[in-house]
Amino acid sequence: MRQILILMKNLTTIGLLVMSNIFMTFAWYGHLKFKEMKGFDTIGLFLIVIISWSIALFEYMFQVPANRIGYAGNGGPYSLVQLKVLQEVITLLVFVVFSLLVFKNETFRLNHLIGFVFLVMAVYFIFKK
Repeated sequence: MRQILILMKNLTTIGLLVMSNIFMTFAWYGHLKFKEMKGFDTIGLFLIVIISWSIALFEYMFQVPANRIGYAGNGGPYSLVQLKVLQEVITLLVFVVFSLLVFKNETFRLNHLIGFVFLVMAVYFIFKK
């Protein structure tokens, strides 16, 4: 039973982090496509910031519970450092998918793949006891 609870906390934490990062990526980079959208092509920076903050609110609605559920100090499976490294890797994965789907002029090259391999190695070493 304990193993199932740990698995559920792992999956819940990762799922919430993925959702958080989807909203974060749209808040941080989605506005760069506004010039191509009718009605958004002429709005000023102040309004763009307000729109991005509004989207980022949803990021926090997923990020904060993910950290509370996942943190070992609250009974979760991850140390603070593990949570941060996990969040960063998820951020980069979400960003790559976002950039390839939304910004079709971006490409994923070999040097990007090599960098991600090093990040996965970093995760391995951070999680190693």
